[in-house]
Amino acid sequence: MGHGTVRLAREGAVARVTLDRPEIRNAFNDEMLADLSEAFASLRAAGEVRVIVLAAAGAAFCAGADLHWMRRMAGYSYAENIADSLRLAGMLHEIYTSPKPVIGRIQGPAIGGGTGLVAVCDIAVASAEAFFAFSETKLGLTPAAISPYLLKRMGERHLRELFLTGERFSAARALEIGLVNAVVPAGELDAAVEARVAQVLTGGPEALAASKELIREIGERDLAANGPYTAEVIARLRVGAEGQEGMTAFLEKRRPRWAP
Repeated sequence: MGHGTVRLAREGAVARVTLDRPEIRNAFNDEMLADLSEAFASLRAAGEVRVIVLAAAGAAFCAGADLHWMRRMAGYSYAENIADSLRLAGMLHEIYTSPKPVIGRIQGPAIGGGTGLVAVCDIAVASAEAFFAFSETKLGLTPAAISPYLLKRMGERHLRELFLTGERFSAARALEIGLVNAVVPAGELDAAVEARVAQVLTGGPEALAASKELIREIGERDLAANGPYTAEVIARLRVGAEGQEGMTAFLEKRRPRWAP
């Protein structure tokens, strides 16, 4: 993208966003935050793209903050730190609210802010060689910007332990506590990711976007408000062209037009 820290490739219905700073374990800085935000923002309006794979070059997925960036941050004022943190929060929100399903390919370690990138994926598939850690408290800090997304995926009990100890944990533990959705041997990672891509592509694009929005919204409303909201969502889909095609295809025992 604009700063060369991220690669964006499109292959038909699939877009691949790849962190591309392998020489420093894909640690991020303000330039990578801007490139990730730009990549995902550009894909919102890309009608031909129906699923996004978030991956990383090299052996590590993301080692957290770039040391050079951290040195600059150490001299920032309070106001500069607020602006800097808001850029990180904005990038995470851009990915989390993408209308296209996001599948994470986690081939190696994801540390600190790197785990936030895992948490904003809809589906995260990890290599058995991957590992994770929240090391911020060892630096006198806390993983603030990523915490809302980690709380949604892992729950308070696990965050209390892992934020406070800063301990490294395995891919198997990440699966157990909900940070990732699947763990496979390294040699099977690409096949596992592509299997999830194929499964997602069987869904209607509008239905997938509506499902992502539904999951976000129902957690923000009480049960009384969710009744009218969910009724509106399903009614809108049923009368829409995609819903009509999907129901007709089911009744006629054929594949809908969007299916591979």
